[in-house]
Amino acid sequence: MDLKLSPQEQAFAEEVRDFIAARLPRDIEDKVRLDRHLDRDDYMRWQQVLAERGWFTGAWPRSVGGHEWTAVQTYIFNTIAGEMNCPELQVFGPSMVGPVIYTYGTDEQKARHLPGIRDSSVWWCQGYSEPSAGSDLAALSTRADDAGDHYLVNGQKIWTSYAHWADWIFCLVRTSRDARPQTGISFLLIDMKTPGIEVQPIRMIDGTHSLNAVFFSDVKVPKANRIGEEGKGWTYAKFLLEHERVENANLRFITQELLKLRRIASSVRVGGRPLIEDPLFAAKVSAVEAQFKALEIGVLRVLSNIQAGVPAGAGASSFIKVRGTQIAQSVLELILEATGADAQPYQPELLFTDADVAPIGPDYAVTPASSHFWRRAMTIYGGSTEIQRNIMAKHVLGL
Repeated sequence: MDLKLSPQEQAFAEEVRDFIAARLPRDIEDKVRLDRHLDRDDYMRWQQVLAERGWFTGAWPRSVGGHEWTAVQTYIFNTIAGEMNCPELQVFGPSMVGPVIYTYGTDEQKARHLPGIRDSSVWWCQGYSEPSAGSDLAALSTRADDAGDHYLVNGQKIWTSYAHWADWIFCLVRTSRDARPQTGISFLLIDMKTPGIEVQPIRMIDGTHSLNAVFFSDVKVPKANRIGEEGKGWTYAKFLLEHERVENANLRFITQELLKLRRIASSVRVGGRPLIEDPLFAAKVSAVEAQFKALEIGVLRVLSNIQAGVPAGAGASSFIKVRGTQIAQSVLELILEATGADAQPYQPELLFTDADVAPIGPDYAVTPASSHFWRRAMTIYGGSTEIQRNIMAKHVLGL
């Protein structure tokens, strides 16, 4: 996106580029460029490098150890990170539970949890969805029974990203059934090492393991780990979901994939000419790039409002989530189309290991199919597109 940057913003952009060029580990950069599987250590190493600079939580207020990045600075960082093959940041800590803790948490909760998020020494996961409560979160049934100074938590969460790597989970639980569903929900912080927690893997179609089912059997959670008031968890959850859906705009990911699309389309030849010169294919690329420009403007507007203390609003955050995931899927479809038959072989030894194995076909053809199939879930997780459209119809159009 061609923004007219101020001298200060231009200096920040150059600082980001110089820092990434000097500090991004080459092995991690290679994995991201080739779209290979990253493990926990890859993510943590890069996030801890950023944390040394205070950039893992750059948008946080200075009062809690952040740099109070403006919307443009956040955009600049994400865009350059995508261009320079940085890993996706694991946002459950810095962009989700972190703002909930520093906005609604007690002083003790802030002192205990914010440092581990800032320096990326603690990995968080999100315990929202359940087998019968996905986009309709108010239908959740995992319960937390009052046991004096603690709760006993029983139930199941599902589709829990990276629960097998996580140190802590922030969880929506039902503490009351006496009122309407939303008012009986509380927000708990739970140590994943607590007895009674079992994590079971959910393997995806391409063989990756990022999702899990999490079972709670009489898990003892101190009441001191509850955010805010009992029964007010829905308020904190809505606050978090606005941040989550802005994150689901996927600016860094789409930037990275658009660059990959142009590289592949410039390498593939049709009729003796690069595919990118084919008028029909070039028109498809231009159309999705134009859609991405519009999305970037929308994200900047929402980020500016959030940083000015104006809630994003359900309609705005839902729009960002819908368009971000749809555009990402469109780009991946074009990458698969450009790769053609070379994308057909399934080569897990190149996806998941460092084996010195020659790929079948060009390097870029190893991952487009697996990435395409896995990312079909983007329009489901984080609130399905159908549910988001209903939210926009209600809150924006008043239907």
